[in-house]
Amino acid sequence: MVDGGTAGTPGRSPRSDEPARPGSGQRALVVEDEPELARLVGSYLERDGFEVTVVHDGLEAVARSREVDPDVVVLDLGLPGLDGVEVCRRLRTFSDAYVVMLTARSEEVDTLIGLSVGADDYLTKPFSPRELMARIQAMLRRPRPLGHAAGGLDTDGGTSLLFGDLAIDLDGREVWLEDRAVPLTRTEFDVLATLARRPGMAFSRRQLIDAVWGPTWVGDEHLVDVHVGHLRHKLGDAAAEGRYVRTVRGIGYRMGRGE
Repeated sequence: MVDGGTAGTPGRSPRSDEPARPGSGQRALVVEDEPELARLVGSYLERDGFEVTVVHDGLEAVARSREVDPDVVVLDLGLPGLDGVEVCRRLRTFSDAYVVMLTARSEEVDTLIGLSVGADDYLTKPFSPRELMARIQAMLRRPRPLGHAAGGLDTDGGTSLLFGDLAIDLDGREVWLEDRAVPLTRTEFDVLATLARRPGMAFSRRQLIDAVWGPTWVGDEHLVDVHVGHLRHKLGDAAAEGRYVRTVRGIGYRMGRGE
């Protein structure tokens, strides 16, 4: 059971058969097989202005994701039909929605498996809905052009950075490797862009979290390692070689030169 804190009087609970209403804000899909928890999470999202759709099993979650095209998916790990890991894996074939994984199991392996298929963040039950909303709002503030942000790398007025065969279009949020587009999640792109904008700087995990997830994020900082590992896999960049993303022992990561 979720720790709801002082929930007040929530708005109208969303129904699983209720489609998102166009033109009324960002869309959220709640995938949770506990009806009471699903209603609570949905009510908090609605109070924040989201158009909410709730489903209770994995197969329906994939189908409704295609219909609703959500901005955010709150996804339980333990679901009937398909579990949350498989739902996330399928979701990533057609959607770049932010995904927050919910799990009742605190074993690290569950978290790492979930994040390795493209989840952006996770919370372990019981959790505070206010913390969930804070995480979601922090994620939604992230998509932004990074080329001219304060402290960013001056690239002669352009927004593309080159590291050998790797090209990063900061404004277009696209990555190309040897003329092949590399499909990254929004979180993977943000991690790569943060490193690429300051290629001479070694970032600690905490610095990357502050830059990508926001300074109010609280959790296991090894979340960064999972996303870096997935990023390296997509770039064909072995950790020992570190052509693009290099490990700085005792500190964290920095951008390589791609030689």
